[in-house]
Amino acid sequence: MVTQFGGLTKINLQQLNMQKNIKLNMSRRIRRTPFTNKVEECGVSDFTVVNHMLLPKGFNNTIEEDYWHLSKHVQIWDVSCQRQVQITGPDAQKLVQLMTPRSLKNMSTGKCFYIPIIDENAGMINDPVLLKLDDDMFWISIADSDILLWAKGLALGSNLDVKIIEPDVYPLAVQGPKSEALMSEIFGEDIKKIKFFNFKIFDFEGTKQIIARSGYSKEDGFEIYFKAHEDFFDSVQLGEQLWDTIFKAGKNYNILPGCPNLIDRIEAGLMSYGNDFTKENNPLECNLDKYCDPKETHDFIGKNALRKIQLDGIKQKMRGIIFEGKPCAPTGKPLQIYSKNNVKIGQIASGIYSPRIKKNVGLSMILKNHWEIGQNVIVEALDGTKHEGIITTLPFPK
Repeated sequence: MVTQFGGLTKINLQQLNMQKNIKLNMSRRIRRTPFTNKVEECGVSDFTVVNHMLLPKGFNNTIEEDYWHLSKHVQIWDVSCQRQVQITGPDAQKLVQLMTPRSLKNMSTGKCFYIPIIDENAGMINDPVLLKLDDDMFWISIADSDILLWAKGLALGSNLDVKIIEPDVYPLAVQGPKSEALMSEIFGEDIKKIKFFNFKIFDFEGTKQIIARSGYSKEDGFEIYFKAHEDFFDSVQLGEQLWDTIFKAGKNYNILPGCPNLIDRIEAGLMSYGNDFTKENNPLECNLDKYCDPKETHDFIGKNALRKIQLDGIKQKMRGIIFEGKPCAPTGKPLQIYSKNNVKIGQIASGIYSPRIKKNVGLSMILKNHWEIGQNVIVEALDGTKHEGIITTLPFPK
């Protein structure tokens, strides 16, 4: 349970497998969201900070209970930390295209594109979702990074006619197999017509809200890019009204408050920037080859470096790992992976026990000559014990 002590919030860091509570000094540098009050009312037990904003990481359920509930019912997630970099102006598409090897020439308004953003060395800066709101307006929905400053620097250095801001947009996710039924009850039958990675605009209390069929899970779901568009609307008041509306209607669908679930994320092969990959990795190592077609002729930052990597080949690749041993707690420290010949070939940065597979699972970059699917490996646990493992596909087998 989160409790307030003046300017301090007490946070139970169960995800880090720590046995003590610490206090997080709440200031303007760590931002609350329009839904934070509701999250606290629902009994949030854990927070982390992403993009200088609070992200709930747990409630009263265990990770396994949350996993099974998400796979069968519906949850509401405050993912406001998924900040938007808004780029508008005559050169908006030119700037966005300069940031990614993925071609945007066939991207139409109302589409969402998953894009790798790379630096001059083809290192991954971020892997956001790009929304095209108009021919001259884009949102880059980012993971934890400073893409806003990167975009401003590129625009200034390239003398592009754009305006770049972080708008007051706070994504609220509704995830799970019952999400469509719940959302259609609130926003009407047209919500069912939204295809995966597309969005449409819906009315809520006189405001226009962008709703996309997307989410950081392997289940069906939606993300409401909440914004109190009119000056006379208070964002917290309207945000809490949106939360309450969804929660009230969701009672018929066994709704619970939730957050991105580590078991679900790993099984889906959804990578976490800063955990599973960093700027030291390139998009080919992250299995993003299909967004880096060498036949595309457009210019982008890191093009020469990426083309060289494509010619020379990569030295490691992201893979799934299934391994034995007692149920693994969320990995706060990487688990080392060895070949049968005792050669270190990778490390699991995201790992946990899967109650569905009934074994431990993890994500890891694996060295070339060892990344073949079905290859046997050894995983060293934090206590030094070693366990049999096998390399598998991503997403993990059903």
